[in-house]
Amino acid sequence: MTDLTDRLWAGDSLSDDEWRYLIEGDYEKQALFHEADKARRRYYGTDVYIRGLIEISNFCRNDCLYCGIRRSNANVSRYRLTEAEILACCGQGYALGFRTFVLQGGEDAYHITAWVAGVVSAIKEKYPDCAVTLSLGERPRRDYEIWYQAGADRYLLRHETATRSHYEKLHPPEQAYLRRMECLRNLREIGYQTGAGFMVGSPFQGTEELIADMRFLQEFRPEMVGIGPFIPHRDTPFSGYPAGSLERTLIMVALTRLTLPKALIPATTALGTIHPQGREMGLKAGANVVMPNLSPANVRGQYSLYDNKACTGQEAAEGLTALKESVAQAGYRVVESRGDAVQAE
Repeated sequence: MTDLTDRLWAGDSLSDDEWRYLIEGDYEKQALFHEADKARRRYYGTDVYIRGLIEISNFCRNDCLYCGIRRSNANVSRYRLTEAEILACCGQGYALGFRTFVLQGGEDAYHITAWVAGVVSAIKEKYPDCAVTLSLGERPRRDYEIWYQAGADRYLLRHETATRSHYEKLHPPEQAYLRRMECLRNLREIGYQTGAGFMVGSPFQGTEELIADMRFLQEFRPEMVGIGPFIPHRDTPFSGYPAGSLERTLIMVALTRLTLPKALIPATTALGTIHPQGREMGLKAGANVVMPNLSPANVRGQYSLYDNKACTGQEAAEGLTALKESVAQAGYRVVESRGDAVQAE
């Protein structure tokens, strides 16, 4: 196993059989996590970057089969934050030490290009030492350009799966795999620090699909990669499918760290949802980012992408002190920093 991880770290390509062994083989997984931790420590030491997550709207025009805020779900209580509410969240976060704000939302047609640009500009004017990350789905290239010019630094757009046939099983026909890939290329070309990512254990996913995901990451080389377990939502067509496994998710986090040693990789809320120590286990497997929730407390439960989403306690910005203690007990330290990705040498 160590020979394979050394080759990954060196940027070598692996065969399908070698990838298959790393993903599903019978070996000591703690050794893999140790190698991934060594890689993250080489470039980031023990630093863990915090991002203030602001979920600005749960309206969405899309109908992804796995998502709790899909447009067909009539049981969702919909909301949108105003610019003033978003800026208030940023003010609270800044006082707590956050230096990156992540504006995340469904693909909400109400959020016209100029409105988002205005919010980004207002945040950057008030907090010039902070980074703004957007995660607002697929948009025309011109929208991405305008938001970048307004001051947005990063954009998160999970590719979900690098296998077209699998993508089509997770989304309705109007959502095109090639369009998702085009958006990611546009973001990279414009100059964003670009984030991709995928679910582990999603319906119809096998090892071959995970191998394709790793090959995509190795080729595209995003600055950020979000990886979390699939967790079903009761009001979706996938409600009866099992959740992704903790171990398989940690394996994919570790392999991503070895493949992209300079990447920013969050220990996701979904990891903390499926296991009480999931976030800390993610950090030990190579993750170096956590994203506490800065959204107004009265709407956090309404941004329900999957069942039982953790949004209180250490997953909330108000629990930052406890989060710092938990991260320290795992052997790392939360730092107050923009937390940009290490650049290629």
